[in-house]
Amino acid sequence: VSKIKSFLPVNLPRYLTKNYLVSLLSNHIVFYPSPISLSYAWSFGSLAGITLVIQMISGIFLSMHYTPNINLAFSSVEYIMRDVPNGWLIRYIHANGASMFFIVVYAHTLRGLYYGSYMEPRQILWCSGVILLLLMMGTAFTGYVLPWGQMSLWGATVITSMVTAIPFAGQALVQWLWGGYTVANPTLNRIYSIHFVLPFVIAGMSLIHLALLHKVGSSSPIASDTGVDDVPFYPYMVSKDLFAFTVYLLVFGIFVFYFPNVLNHPDNCIPADPMKTPAHVVPEWYFLPYYAILRSIPTKGAGILAMFGSLMVLFLIPFINTSEIRNTTYRPLFKIFFWLFVSDFVILAWLGQKPMRKTFIFAGQIATAYYFFFFLVVIPVVGKIEYALVHHKSES
Repeated sequence: VSKIKSFLPVNLPRYLTKNYLVSLLSNHIVFYPSPISLSYAWSFGSLAGITLVIQMISGIFLSMHYTPNINLAFSSVEYIMRDVPNGWLIRYIHANGASMFFIVVYAHTLRGLYYGSYMEPRQILWCSGVILLLLMMGTAFTGYVLPWGQMSLWGATVITSMVTAIPFAGQALVQWLWGGYTVANPTLNRIYSIHFVLPFVIAGMSLIHLALLHKVGSSSPIASDTGVDDVPFYPYMVSKDLFAFTVYLLVFGIFVFYFPNVLNHPDNCIPADPMKTPAHVVPEWYFLPYYAILRSIPTKGAGILAMFGSLMVLFLIPFINTSEIRNTTYRPLFKIFFWLFVSDFVILAWLGQKPMRKTFIFAGQIATAYYFFFFLVVIPVVGKIEYALVHHKSES
């Protein structure tokens, strides 16, 4: 605290500690101790929070003009784009904000994997982050349906039809989900309601995630939890986050103002037609790796299990890890497997947009096998190999 008083007015430190509400906020924002070795890779968490706020505000403004009706939804989006003052800007911010959200969160997750943020004492913190990722995916899927273009309709049909893979009750469940025998107006109304509510659930879960983070503290690149190298969050980390936010806004602005539709599928600019199936149904880019896993398994039920398993396996990482070294930089063997995994994830995303041909299916099966191999074999086994090598060297 003494380090930061020189940066504040004379009476402000006393006010920050005397007022209960202000002291609560200041303890978690101003005086919160952070390892001095944190790099810009740790800014992705705060950028994710900022993106959530942007998405919620822009979404509320869009909901004022959107009509959740299959006969009016597409027209209401066009009305927002053409007639609502600055509606085009709000819509492009919201549409591209979803992609920016996943870019930031995927980078945040990879940073956590690289620097061992799932290791003790942060197991529950990691699991809360995985829950946030699942909630994000649910929100993104429901949001993709709302414009009611061709990809919206058929994407909703394909994804919700997965429920039929549940033995015995699958058909009844999908009809309950649809509100009828096909994806129609009741389905759109339910999806709109879910999409409106989920961001507030994410906001609440984010507070839990932050509370867990501040309980155990931020992980450090040098894996030091002693607190010796900690500095106040303000002004050291705030200045880093502000610079990262500036770069983020620059990239975001390039997408919004120069390439607003580059991340969207052109078929979604066509009104939904239940009588005409698109030549190639694909989800948004951030779902492509999991879609590739789904398609790589020839059996429907097994494919669905593999797709959901590729997300559920993230919960296991803190409990199957055997390494005592957090930073992958100091784990040469694991580093090779880690960057192969990153490459594998990119390959899965590329395969997810390709047509169903034998070559792409076979490549998807290999990529899927390595995806699960990394989590279920590499993470628990490489740690034991490292332990054995270190102890063998020390004994010799």
